[in-house]
Amino acid sequence: MAKKNPRNTRGKIVSAAWQLFYEQGYEETTVEEIIETSQTSKGSFYHYFDGKDALLSTLSDLFDEKYEALQETMDPDMPAMDQLLYLNSELFRMIENKVSVELLARLLSTQLVTNGERHLLNQKRTYYRLLRKIITQGQERGEFSDRQSVSEMVRLYALSERALMYDWCLRGGEFSLRQYAAQVMPVFLDGFRAEFSTENRTEKKD
Repeated sequence: MAKKNPRNTRGKIVSAAWQLFYEQGYEETTVEEIIETSQTSKGSFYHYFDGKDALLSTLSDLFDEKYEALQETMDPDMPAMDQLLYLNSELFRMIENKVSVELLARLLSTQLVTNGERHLLNQKRTYYRLLRKIITQGQERGEFSDRQSVSEMVRLYALSERALMYDWCLRGGEFSLRQYAAQVMPVFLDGFRAEFSTENRTEKKD
């Protein structure tokens, strides 16, 4: 008999929960509905989660699942800046289609007041590993400046994304997050480019 894959079981619960949260709201969704939609069991649910509130922190899992899928399809020869903007665009498309403003705001607020792990800052996530890979590649190719370390650039990129998500929540989702990011992210990330190094700026002035 095939063994259950713990990651798949937990992943089914997380995917079902966020589908229901988006379709009918967090407050209206019950644990029983999550179990039924995920086709798991009550025992499995409580093995991974203490209750419905514990699922709020799993939005980062949903994001990482998206990043893993994008990593498989993205052309590695694409310029590093284009890769970053592509990842941002596709993540924000997913947020607009699967995560309500209220739920995202709830997650951000819980991360601000928690005394436990801040999942959005977990450097072991697929998100951070992929960003480090792309930015390292960008520096090695000479596309990105080496004035800052890879870690500093990853932190700035993540900060930019969180700022946009926070602003979107603050404004009640009155605009398209994805379209707004398409205008703002290139400006945020322009300082990454190699031509913005001190040496090149001096050469341009001369």
